[in-house]
Amino acid sequence: MSAPDFERLFHAAGVTGWLYAADVDTGREVGHGADEPLPTASMFKVPLLVEFCRQADAGLLDPKERVTVTAGDRVSGPTGISAMLDDVTISLRDLAYLMIAVSDNSSADLLLRRVGIGAINAMLEAFGLGASRVAQSGRELLGSLAVDTGHGWPYLEPDDIARMSALDPARTNRATPREMAALFGLIWRDEAASAESCAWMRSVFTMQVWPHRLASGFPYDDVAVSGKTGTLPTLRTESGVVEYPDGARYAVAVFTRSFSTALNQPRADAVIGTSARMAVDHLRR
Repeated sequence: MSAPDFERLFHAAGVTGWLYAADVDTGREVGHGADEPLPTASMFKVPLLVEFCRQADAGLLDPKERVTVTAGDRVSGPTGISAMLDDVTISLRDLAYLMIAVSDNSSADLLLRRVGIGAINAMLEAFGLGASRVAQSGRELLGSLAVDTGHGWPYLEPDDIARMSALDPARTNRATPREMAALFGLIWRDEAASAESCAWMRSVFTMQVWPHRLASGFPYDDVAVSGKTGTLPTLRTESGVVEYPDGARYAVAVFTRSFSTALNQPRADAVIGTSARMAVDHLRR
Protein backbone atom coordinates (compact mmCIF):
# COMPACT_ATOMS: atom_id res chain seq x y z
CA MET A 1 0.00 0.00 0.00
CA SER A 2 1.50 3.33 -1.05
CA ALA A 3 1.99 6.08 1.53
CA PRO A 4 -0.22 9.19 1.42
CA ASP A 5 0.89 12.11 -0.76
CA PHE A 6 2.09 14.30 2.11
CA GLU A 7 4.06 16.58 -0.20
CA ARG A 8 0.95 17.65 -2.09
CA LEU A 9 -0.97 18.14 1.16
CA PHE A 10 1.71 20.33 2.76
CA HIS A 11 2.22 22.41 -0.36
CA ALA A 12 -1.52 23.12 -0.62
CA ALA A 13 -1.41 24.47 2.94
CA GLY A 14 1.46 26.82 2.13
CA VAL A 15 4.14 24.96 4.07
CA THR A 16 7.06 22.60 3.78
CA GLY A 17 6.35 19.65 6.03
CA TRP A 18 8.07 16.69 7.68
CA LEU A 19 6.25 13.86 9.43
CA TYR A 20 6.67 10.54 11.17
CA ALA A 21 4.04 8.27 12.69
CA ALA A 22 4.38 4.83 14.26
CA ASP A 23 2.19 2.30 16.03
CA VAL A 24 3.45 2.54 19.61
CA ASP A 25 3.12 -1.21 20.17
CA THR A 26 3.93 -2.84 16.82
CA GLY A 27 6.39 -0.32 15.36
CA ARG A 28 4.59 -0.14 12.02
CA GLU A 29 5.54 3.26 10.58
CA VAL A 30 5.10 5.88 7.88
CA GLY A 31 7.18 8.98 7.28
CA HIS A 32 7.93 11.97 5.10
CA GLY A 33 11.37 13.48 5.68
CA ALA A 34 11.34 11.65 9.01
CA ASP A 35 15.09 11.90 9.68
CA GLU A 36 15.57 15.60 8.93
CA PRO A 37 17.04 17.50 11.94
CA LEU A 38 14.69 20.41 12.67
CA PRO A 39 14.24 23.12 15.31
CA THR A 40 11.96 21.96 18.11
CA ALA A 41 10.95 25.36 19.55
CA SER A 42 8.87 24.61 22.68
CA MET A 43 8.95 20.86 22.05
CA PHE A 44 12.33 20.86 23.82
CA LYS A 45 10.15 20.78 26.93
CA VAL A 46 9.33 17.11 26.23
CA PRO A 47 12.85 15.72 26.88
CA LEU A 48 13.14 18.18 29.76
CA LEU A 49 10.02 16.65 31.31
CA VAL A 50 11.38 13.14 30.82
CA GLU A 51 14.68 13.92 32.52
CA PHE A 52 12.87 15.75 35.34
CA CYS A 53 10.89 12.57 36.02
CA ARG A 54 13.95 10.34 35.78
CA GLN A 55 15.78 12.48 38.35
CA ALA A 56 12.72 12.36 40.62
CA ASP A 57 12.68 8.56 40.26
CA ALA A 58 16.37 8.45 41.22
CA GLY A 59 15.85 10.65 44.27
CA LEU A 60 17.97 13.45 42.82
CA LEU A 61 15.16 15.96 43.29
CA ASP A 62 11.85 16.15 45.13
CA PRO A 63 8.99 17.01 42.75
CA LYS A 64 7.04 18.40 45.72
CA GLU A 65 9.80 20.90 46.56
CA ARG A 66 8.43 24.44 46.52
CA VAL A 67 10.26 27.31 44.87
CA THR A 68 9.48 31.01 44.59
CA VAL A 69 9.53 32.48 41.11
CA THR A 70 10.45 36.16 41.12
CA ALA A 71 10.45 38.85 38.45
CA GLY A 72 14.07 38.02 37.64
CA ASP A 73 13.11 34.42 36.85
CA ARG A 74 10.46 35.35 34.31
CA VAL A 75 11.02 34.58 30.63
CA SER A 76 8.90 36.33 28.03
CA GLY A 77 5.75 34.52 26.96
CA PRO A 78 1.97 34.93 26.84
CA THR A 79 1.02 32.14 29.26
CA GLY A 80 1.49 30.85 32.78
CA ILE A 81 3.98 32.43 35.15
CA SER A 82 5.56 34.30 32.23
CA ALA A 83 2.39 36.41 32.01
CA MET A 84 1.99 36.99 35.77
CA LEU A 85 2.98 40.14 37.63
CA ASP A 86 3.69 38.93 41.16
CA ASP A 87 6.00 36.40 42.79
CA VAL A 88 4.69 32.84 42.70
CA THR A 89 5.50 30.01 45.12
CA ILE A 90 4.92 26.64 43.48
CA SER A 91 6.15 23.04 43.48
CA LEU A 92 8.59 21.72 40.89
CA ARG A 93 6.03 19.28 39.51
CA ASP A 94 3.47 22.05 39.09
CA LEU A 95 6.10 24.00 37.16
CA ALA A 96 6.38 20.91 34.95
CA TYR A 97 2.61 20.86 34.47
CA LEU A 98 2.57 24.54 33.41
CA MET A 99 5.54 23.95 31.11
CA ILE A 100 3.55 21.36 29.14
CA ALA A 101 -0.12 22.30 29.50
CA VAL A 102 0.27 26.00 28.62
CA SER A 103 3.90 25.94 27.37
CA ASP A 104 5.03 28.34 30.11
CA ASN A 105 8.58 29.46 29.33
CA SER A 106 9.42 30.63 32.85
CA SER A 107 8.51 27.24 34.32
CA ALA A 108 10.60 25.48 31.70
CA ASP A 109 13.71 27.53 32.34
CA LEU A 110 13.49 27.08 36.12
CA LEU A 111 13.29 23.32 35.64
CA LEU A 112 16.07 23.39 33.06
CA ARG A 113 18.39 25.06 35.58
CA ARG A 114 17.55 22.37 38.13
CA VAL A 115 17.78 19.37 35.78
CA GLY A 116 20.69 20.50 33.58
CA ILE A 117 21.14 20.50 29.82
CA GLY A 118 23.95 17.94 30.03
CA ALA A 119 21.72 15.45 31.83
CA ILE A 120 18.98 15.81 29.21
CA ASN A 121 21.37 15.20 26.34
CA ALA A 122 22.92 12.21 28.09
CA MET A 123 19.44 10.74 28.50
CA LEU A 124 18.65 11.28 24.82
CA GLU A 125 21.94 9.65 23.82
CA ALA A 126 21.27 6.67 26.08
CA PHE A 127 17.91 6.12 24.39
CA GLY A 128 19.55 6.19 20.97
CA LEU A 129 18.07 9.57 20.06
CA GLY A 130 21.37 10.94 18.80
CA ALA A 131 19.94 13.59 16.47
CA SER A 132 18.01 15.24 19.31
CA ARG A 133 19.70 17.86 21.45
CA VAL A 134 18.84 20.63 23.88
CA ALA A 135 21.32 23.43 23.26
CA GLN A 136 19.79 26.48 24.92
CA SER A 137 17.21 27.70 27.40
CA GLY A 138 13.97 29.40 26.46
CA ARG A 139 15.46 32.75 27.50
CA GLU A 140 18.47 32.23 25.26
CA LEU A 141 16.33 31.04 22.35
CA LEU A 142 13.87 33.94 22.52
CA GLY A 143 16.65 36.45 23.15
CA SER A 144 18.43 35.31 20.02
CA LEU A 145 15.51 36.49 17.87
CA ALA A 146 16.11 40.13 18.77
CA VAL A 147 19.89 39.80 18.61
CA ASP A 148 19.84 38.17 15.18
CA THR A 149 17.35 40.61 13.63
CA GLY A 150 18.35 43.78 15.47
CA HIS A 151 14.82 44.47 16.71
CA GLY A 152 11.96 43.06 18.76
CA TRP A 153 8.63 41.48 17.92
CA PRO A 154 7.05 41.12 15.38
CA TYR A 155 9.26 39.37 12.84
CA LEU A 156 7.50 39.61 9.50
CA GLU A 157 10.28 40.30 6.98
CA PRO A 158 11.89 37.41 5.07
CA ASP A 159 15.33 38.87 5.84
CA ASP A 160 14.54 38.62 9.56
CA ILE A 161 13.57 34.97 9.23
CA ALA A 162 16.73 34.16 7.27
CA ARG A 163 18.94 35.56 10.05
CA MET A 164 17.35 33.64 12.93
CA SER A 165 19.65 31.11 14.59
CA ALA A 166 16.56 29.78 16.41
CA LEU A 167 15.43 28.33 13.06
CA ASP A 168 18.79 26.72 12.31
CA PRO A 169 18.89 23.19 13.76
CA ALA A 170 22.68 23.33 13.93
CA ARG A 171 22.48 26.23 16.42
CA THR A 172 19.35 25.60 18.46
CA ASN A 173 17.30 22.89 20.17
CA ARG A 174 16.63 20.20 17.60
CA ALA A 175 15.20 16.77 16.83
CA THR A 176 13.93 14.72 13.93
CA PRO A 177 10.28 13.76 13.51
CA ARG A 178 11.24 10.12 14.02
CA GLU A 179 13.04 10.81 17.30
CA MET A 180 10.32 13.07 18.71
CA ALA A 181 7.74 10.37 18.06
CA ALA A 182 10.10 7.74 19.49
CA LEU A 183 10.38 9.69 22.74
CA PHE A 184 6.61 9.75 23.06
CA GLY A 185 6.56 6.02 22.36
CA LEU A 186 8.97 5.47 25.26
CA ILE A 187 6.65 7.43 27.56
CA TRP A 188 3.54 5.54 26.44
CA ARG A 189 5.25 2.14 26.88
CA ASP A 190 6.51 3.03 30.40
CA GLU A 191 10.12 2.90 29.17
CA ALA A 192 11.15 6.55 29.54
CA ALA A 193 11.02 6.53 33.35
CA SER A 194 9.25 4.58 36.09
CA ALA A 195 5.72 3.37 35.31
CA GLU A 196 4.35 5.86 37.84
CA SER A 197 6.24 8.76 36.30
CA CYS A 198 5.26 7.77 32.76
CA ALA A 199 1.60 7.61 33.79
CA TRP A 200 1.89 11.11 35.25
CA MET A 201 3.59 12.43 32.11
CA ARG A 202 0.81 10.97 29.97
CA SER A 203 -1.77 12.70 32.13
CA VAL A 204 0.03 16.04 31.72
CA PHE A 205 0.22 15.73 27.94
CA THR A 206 -3.55 15.16 27.82
CA MET A 207 -3.99 18.54 29.52
CA GLN A 208 -2.29 20.59 26.81
CA VAL A 209 -4.77 23.37 26.01
CA TRP A 210 -4.06 23.81 22.28
CA PRO A 211 -6.60 21.94 20.07
CA HIS A 212 -5.82 23.62 16.74
CA ARG A 213 -3.00 21.41 15.45
CA LEU A 214 -2.66 17.67 16.08
CA ALA A 215 -6.03 17.28 17.80
CA SER A 216 -7.87 19.06 14.98
CA GLY A 217 -7.39 15.99 12.79
CA PHE A 218 -9.20 13.70 15.25
CA PRO A 219 -12.48 15.41 16.22
CA TYR A 220 -13.99 12.37 17.93
CA ASP A 221 -15.03 11.98 21.55
CA ASP A 222 -13.62 8.46 21.73
CA VAL A 223 -10.18 9.30 20.27
CA ALA A 224 -7.71 10.83 22.73
CA VAL A 225 -4.93 13.14 21.54
CA SER A 226 -2.05 14.11 23.81
CA GLY A 227 0.88 16.25 22.77
CA LYS A 228 3.14 19.27 22.86
CA THR A 229 3.29 22.11 20.35
CA GLY A 230 6.20 24.29 19.28
CA THR A 231 6.01 27.69 17.59
CA LEU A 232 8.48 30.21 16.17
CA PRO A 233 8.22 32.59 13.21
CA THR A 234 7.23 30.41 10.20
CA LEU A 235 7.67 27.25 12.34
CA ARG A 236 4.68 25.26 13.59
CA THR A 237 5.08 21.81 15.10
CA GLU A 238 3.42 19.26 17.32
CA SER A 239 4.28 15.79 18.50
CA GLY A 240 2.24 13.43 20.62
CA VAL A 241 0.14 10.28 20.76
CA VAL A 242 -3.28 9.45 19.30
CA GLU A 243 -5.22 6.70 21.12
CA TYR A 244 -8.20 4.85 19.65
CA PRO A 245 -10.98 3.07 21.57
CA ASP A 246 -9.77 -0.31 20.27
CA GLY A 247 -6.54 0.20 22.26
CA ALA A 248 -4.31 1.12 19.31
CA ARG A 249 -1.82 3.94 19.99
CA TYR A 250 0.09 6.00 17.45
CA ALA A 251 3.03 8.33 18.14
CA VAL A 252 3.07 11.21 15.65
CA ALA A 253 5.39 14.17 15.04
CA VAL A 254 4.73 16.87 12.44
CA PHE A 255 7.02 19.82 11.70
CA THR A 256 6.13 22.61 9.24
CA ARG A 257 7.76 25.76 7.87
CA SER A 258 5.38 28.20 6.19
CA PHE A 259 6.12 29.99 2.93
CA SER A 260 4.56 33.16 4.35
CA THR A 261 5.82 35.10 7.38
CA ALA A 262 2.25 36.03 8.45
CA LEU A 263 1.49 35.41 12.12
CA ASN A 264 -1.99 33.95 11.60
CA GLN A 265 -2.10 31.00 9.22
CA PRO A 266 -5.01 28.66 10.00
CA ARG A 267 -4.20 26.36 7.09
CA ALA A 268 -0.66 25.87 8.35
CA ASP A 269 -1.98 24.93 11.79
CA ALA A 270 -4.70 22.66 10.44
CA VAL A 271 -2.44 20.70 8.11
CA ILE A 272 -0.63 19.31 11.15
CA GLY A 273 -3.83 17.58 12.20
CA THR A 274 -4.81 16.61 8.65
CA SER A 275 -1.43 15.05 7.85
CA ALA A 276 -1.38 13.22 11.19
CA ARG A 277 -4.84 11.80 10.48
CA MET A 278 -3.71 10.66 7.01
CA ALA A 279 -0.68 8.95 8.54
CA VAL A 280 -2.68 7.22 11.25
CA ASP A 281 -5.37 6.13 8.78
CA HIS A 282 -2.60 4.62 6.64
CA LEU A 283 -1.26 2.68 9.62
CA ARG A 284 -4.74 1.48 10.61
CA ARG A 285 -5.53 0.08 7.15
